[in-house]
Amino acid sequence: MLEDLSIKDFALIDNAFIELDKGFTVLSGETGAGKSLLIGALTFLLGGKCSAEQIRAGAHEAVVSGTFYLGEQPSSKVVLADGQEPVNAFEWLEQHGIPFEDGRILLRRYIRENGKSGAWIGDTAVTRAELIAFSSFLVDIHGQHEHQNLMKVSEHRKYLDLYANLSDRVRAFTLLYTELVDKRNKLSELDANDKDREQKIELLNFAVQEISDAKLKPGEDKELDEEETKLSSFEKLYSDIELVTSAFDGGDAGAGIVPLLKKIRSVSASTVSFDKALEPLNQRLESAFYELSDLADEYRSYEQGLVFDPDRLAQVQERQTVIYNLKKKYASSVSAPVEEVISYMEDARQKLEELDSSSESKESLRNEISVLEKKVYTEAKSISEARKVAAQKMGEAVLSVLAKLGMASTRFCVNVQEKGGEGDLQKIGPYGIDDIEFLISANPGQPLQPLAKIASGGELSRVMLSLKTILASSDTVGTMIFDEIDTGIGGEVAVSIGHHLKELAENRQVLCITHLASIAVFADNQIKIKKGVEGGTTQTTICPISDDARVAEIARMLAGDAASSESLEHARAMLAKYSRNYAGSKE
Repeated sequence: MLEDLSIKDFALIDNAFIELDKGFTVLSGETGAGKSLLIGALTFLLGGKCSAEQIRAGAHEAVVSGTFYLGEQPSSKVVLADGQEPVNAFEWLEQHGIPFEDGRILLRRYIRENGKSGAWIGDTAVTRAELIAFSSFLVDIHGQHEHQNLMKVSEHRKYLDLYANLSDRVRAFTLLYTELVDKRNKLSELDANDKDREQKIELLNFAVQEISDAKLKPGEDKELDEEETKLSSFEKLYSDIELVTSAFDGGDAGAGIVPLLKKIRSVSASTVSFDKALEPLNQRLESAFYELSDLADEYRSYEQGLVFDPDRLAQVQERQTVIYNLKKKYASSVSAPVEEVISYMEDARQKLEELDSSSESKESLRNEISVLEKKVYTEAKSISEARKVAAQKMGEAVLSVLAKLGMASTRFCVNVQEKGGEGDLQKIGPYGIDDIEFLISANPGQPLQPLAKIASGGELSRVMLSLKTILASSDTVGTMIFDEIDTGIGGEVAVSIGHHLKELAENRQVLCITHLASIAVFADNQIKIKKGVEGGTTQTTICPISDDARVAEIARMLAGDAASSESLEHARAMLAKYSRNYAGSKE
């Protein structure tokens, strides 16, 4: 329920704060006083369309906020599955991760003169679409404003399911239907893959066979490159090694590095006997001699082992060609390591296993789909039968209430028809097999027509009042607002409407704009809206009234005269008879 509403610089409202009570509250005031401004501000807060024109003249920003009491939080949290819609405010807040305290949540929205607007639920900024979705669990507004759920055919199914106590059952059906759709989509993907499955298998088998036959080894390409370089450059390599060994040995002349060092070594050893300080240098020379002698031996050995093998060169180059071609087909580039080709082969083997098992998966999936289709169809038909039975009773219940609300000649029907389409399963949707729509004929002799074609806001509000009366025990929306519910009525019909609004307010908060005293006297609370000029500016003020002020307002509504003793006495009598909050009430 709406506990308080704060309005600043909205239309003609300068700054207003009002606390609202539970039960039945009437909004009254003279024609043109701005009663609909309060509803307009609330509609704006709940996500209605907005524009800079709604900002009060001279102001730069309009802001509306309201505190809503959501009731006691359910003891157990419902974890919604993917795609599952919340059914109450608590589930919506949980789904969006928005915290609240003591069962209360603050909504706030602004519009600035540059057209920019913003909204918050609690401390969380939200989009207009999110605001509308959440507020639909809080308030229903009916009349010449938005949030007219009755105008949306999609909502008719929800009303019928609420009346028939089918809401939880339909939610379970939606999950079942979603599972069926998911499995069908998966099967379709597998079927689509079958079109080129054989081609894929053939290509993968060829790749695995080709790479496997090559018997590749990790790092083999680098080893081959090194060996090919050595073999193809044999002459240059041999010539260079020969030059090195000749430099070490000196050839036949014996003038190489090693013979020369041998002579120097002998002289150096002799010098040590003359000066011991030369011993470290002599040792270093000794070490150099042995190191270079060893190097000379190894180069000489390497030279003796050098043999040109043209056959091996041909083998290496042939193997390089094989690896090059495999890289070109199966690696990211010809310069990539051979490990990429080996990895491609392993991946191809894995894909072949998956393709081989897809036939078994498809057969298993077909069996699962067959079982689900039977469950979905059986449940859809069962729900449909329950809806048809409930639709008849619901139509009769609505007509019974409408007769008391001045629409005795009205015909009303909850039309339940199977969806169009070929095949039983093709007709089924996420909420069952039915298309549901409210049909009405408000005038004798006129055929039943879709409720959305009703022109009168008063008739639409009375239909909603009828629905809300019969759904009072199952509807979760905490606040209902009726605008123009008294259009074209009076007398006993108005008294009957007032009585029904009072009954409806036993379990929820009801706000109603009315010009009729015979409706207003049933209210638990009354708010007067008046327009005046202050400081040269026209302003609308909102003020709760009680006791004598309320008597005067009822008198004005009765006779247009709030001062005559007759009007005041009549007002007191009506309040005493119908209002439980009036001091002189008989209740």
